[in-house]
Amino acid sequence: MKAVFIDIDNTLLDFDEFVRSTMKEGFAHFGLREYEPWMYKTFKAENDKLWNRIEQGTLTFTELKKIRWNMIFEVLDIQFDGNVFEEYFRKEFYDSAIIIPGAMDMLEALHGKYILCAASNGPYGQQMNRIAVAGMDKYFDYSFISEKIGASKPSSEYYERAFSILNEGREEKILPEDSVMVGDSFSSDMTGGSNYGMKTCFYRRDPSKEIPEAMSDKIDAVVDRLTDIPEAVRRLFEV
Repeated sequence: MKAVFIDIDNTLLDFDEFVRSTMKEGFAHFGLREYEPWMYKTFKAENDKLWNRIEQGTLTFTELKKIRWNMIFEVLDIQFDGNVFEEYFRKEFYDSAIIIPGAMDMLEALHGKYILCAASNGPYGQQMNRIAVAGMDKYFDYSFISEKIGASKPSSEYYERAFSILNEGREEKILPEDSVMVGDSFSSDMTGGSNYGMKTCFYRRDPSKEIPEAMSDKIDAVVDRLTDIPEAVRRLFEV
């Protein structure tokens, strides 16, 4: 049996769209300056810096929550308590399930053919609730969430622990080369999966996005639509 690991945020559920709508609604809720589309770029730049540190093991998620919105508000020149907004943001995110087009069809096509594993960095309860709200939990055989695993993608420790759980009580072990990591992140998904010996499938949300030359040996397949993933996975397992 083969295994397919699938990232959650910006692969199955639209994190970017959640952020945009929550910033707009949250700024209005707290009486802050009116949200403008360019502000999302500020969020992404600051948030990416923090998540890169989490992936490198130099920051914890608990620490991120304490500083994220204070950093963002400082850049936006907004005078407001970032911790208050973080609490609002996380509460809204807990039940957020904006499904990316094609995600359900992809899961339906993969389900029953492979062992499906949700693979995500973040709080366990939050991520599990979101895929349940989306109606996706029924498709997954395993859920490897960093808070529960005790390590974050792309570390080898994350994948080691995931495969240990995956193979527990299994007579015929599933090897990394018998698995595919599907996701939208060069670092946590493609680099992490490839370094651990897995096949990789990159979901390129923006078709105009070029694949860096440095990533050419880390990515085995590239798709621009989620509905193309089942065929890409089938081909990878035939190689």
